[in-house]
Amino acid sequence: MTRARVPAVGYALTLASAAFFGVNGTVSTLALEAGIEPTRLTALRCTGAAVVLLVALAVLAPGRLRVSRRELPLLAVFGVVGVAMTQFLYYVAIGRMPVGIALVFEMTAPVFIALYVWLVRREKVRGRLWLALLLSLSGLVLVAQVWQDGGSLDAVGVGAALLAALCLATYYLLGERGTVSGDPVTLTCWSFVFAAVFWAVAAPWWRFDGAVLGERVTVSLGSVQLPLWVLVLWIVVLGAVVPFGLSIAALRHLAPTTAGLVATIEPVFASIVAWLWVEQMLTGWQIAGGAVVLTGIVLAQTARTAQAPLPETPAALSS
Repeated sequence: MTRARVPAVGYALTLASAAFFGVNGTVSTLALEAGIEPTRLTALRCTGAAVVLLVALAVLAPGRLRVSRRELPLLAVFGVVGVAMTQFLYYVAIGRMPVGIALVFEMTAPVFIALYVWLVRREKVRGRLWLALLLSLSGLVLVAQVWQDGGSLDAVGVGAALLAALCLATYYLLGERGTVSGDPVTLTCWSFVFAAVFWAVAAPWWRFDGAVLGERVTVSLGSVQLPLWVLVLWIVVLGAVVPFGLSIAALRHLAPTTAGLVATIEPVFASIVAWLWVEQMLTGWQIAGGAVVLTGIVLAQTARTAQAPLPETPAALSS
């Protein structure tokens, strides 16, 4: 029996997912400031999420772990590009710039997608694409405040965030091929597994001093201090598994494109949390620029005349 779609539930789940991702940006920033390198933090998040998902599926729904051999190469690319590299580049970016600004840059992925399908695939696109491109570029100029000497943002951080956007765009474009199981839970699980394998090779575990996880970290809430492993556990469970699960649940009630549009609220949540928690202040120009970019992103997501569905799994994410 097919379950009835309840759009209100889908919107609520997507907003909750965006909120968890938004909080995770600040928690990840605290972990990075405590001394964990972006490569190691990404490896911990990917490996932790992979273990949780594998165990959960093995116990509750082992059939969802089955994939065919022909799907493995594409799942590997999903994992390495869509999960491992997107998250690593995002961590590099938030280590050098405010969380909300990094997300604004990263979420320009739909603009790159629309340009790609127009230039390479020769798909017809609506005229709004050009307005989307203009708004996105103009907004990024405001966000970076380029009129200041050298701009107000770290060049490496900006470059990392834009590369993360390209990785995210690649992830979505690969998902359109439809050669991977349509089960979003299966795709998410194996993407994290391949990301974990990638980091096991790129950043071997025997080179990591696990004792650092026992160090106490000030979490900027008065004088509260927590062991670093608590932050890492948050990043794995509440910053990856839970929001991904909420996003997948939302897809029972919303189309992927609609869910993607709603999820553009994430930089707003992330900016508010970072402001209240670690006092990451944004200028008026940056706030205005972020709003302009998000408007461009919404237009870009609806610019394609022949809408190929986004892969029914949440953006790797980003945060």
